[in-house]
Amino acid sequence: MFMRPLWAAELPWPNRNGPFQNGCAAERDARGVPVHWDEASGKNIAWKIDLDGLGHSTPVIGHGRLWLTAAATDGKRQFVYAIDTRTGRVIQHKLVFENAAPERLGNKVNTYASPSCVLEDDAVYVHFGSYGTARLDPQTASVIWQRRDFPCRHFRGPGSSPIVWRDLLILTFDGIDQQYLVALDKHTGKTVWRTDRSTDYHDLGPDGKPKADGDIRKAYGTPATMDVNGRTQLVSIGSRAAFGYDAASGREIWTVTHEDFNAAAPPLHYGNLAIINTGSGGENLMAVRLDESTHGNVTHTHLEWNRTKRNSRLSAPALAGDRVWMLTDNGVLFVIDAKTGEERAAMRLGVSFTASPLVAGDSLYACDIDGTTTVVRTSVPPQIVAKNRLSEGMRASPAVAEGAIYLRTYHSLYKIAGAAK
Repeated sequence: MFMRPLWAAELPWPNRNGPFQNGCAAERDARGVPVHWDEASGKNIAWKIDLDGLGHSTPVIGHGRLWLTAAATDGKRQFVYAIDTRTGRVIQHKLVFENAAPERLGNKVNTYASPSCVLEDDAVYVHFGSYGTARLDPQTASVIWQRRDFPCRHFRGPGSSPIVWRDLLILTFDGIDQQYLVALDKHTGKTVWRTDRSTDYHDLGPDGKPKADGDIRKAYGTPATMDVNGRTQLVSIGSRAAFGYDAASGREIWTVTHEDFNAAAPPLHYGNLAIINTGSGGENLMAVRLDESTHGNVTHTHLEWNRTKRNSRLSAPALAGDRVWMLTDNGVLFVIDAKTGEERAAMRLGVSFTASPLVAGDSLYACDIDGTTTVVRTSVPPQIVAKNRLSEGMRASPAVAEGAIYLRTYHSLYKIAGAAK
């Protein structure tokens, strides 16, 4: 069902959403990942390191190195880390960008280092929204190219992660003043295409200006690529609308309108369906049929199903087989049939979740904002296998590589692995 994208090669966790763009680890990497650990006794804690600054970016992993970004709390300095996955040794702690007057975050959830890196065999791409994007050499962390000329008022901080498709690095900017996608030549950093959103936000006041300074236009979406009739579409979710674009040219192909904003979860691909989580507001989870007839506004013609309540807002659903696993803000795990949208099971796990669930083998890992990772067997109904507590909470999503799971808390990074890993 799920093909590893060609750009992902054989890297265990090359981007925010894993090697298959669905929140699931490869079988070989999932083998042996612990379900129990204990910080007090050190059981299955291979190592722990403290991190400078804050960040919610998901680690990316390959060739024995883990990469993640961090930033000073005031946003004036933004870093990238490269860490030896075997020992926890910090190989690189590089200052990438300095900012004289960053825009205030305006909330207590986001950071200045929330977008995740993208890793290839010969490159690591770091992205901090409008503050800057760079391609680094994965051996030396030296800058190959950088761009700092994409205007966007993030207002509540950047959150959209980049993706790679063939020779393009694709970035998303959904700010309060501008909303667009841009594709760069990943080798040179030069712009290949830019496409502005065509969304009608229905937010203009009597003076003709957006209400609340355009806050309703804000989104944090990371796109995904999907093959449709032999061509690759870029499916991207923004405030008030989701889109399918031609990945090579950026040309808009279709759109679905919705009432929500703050979209953050990447779309999922199941068969001929794009499964879309629309963000805050009504918080819809919907499936758009993708075929040769999917053109123009398909809101009333191509929705195969639409779940209109009890959906996640920030945590991205995972897709394992024909089931969507979704965590809500208030701590409920739902199992949804990917084909029909029917609810198969529900289970309360705990407090609140921002991090996305990760599926490794027949286990799902759910990390909450208090520091507890609940491990659930992915049966229907699901079964809780373990609850493992760390000393502080998590908003960054976990990553898996070679039988270990990596957990980023607010100030630290843990490798959870058996004694042989």
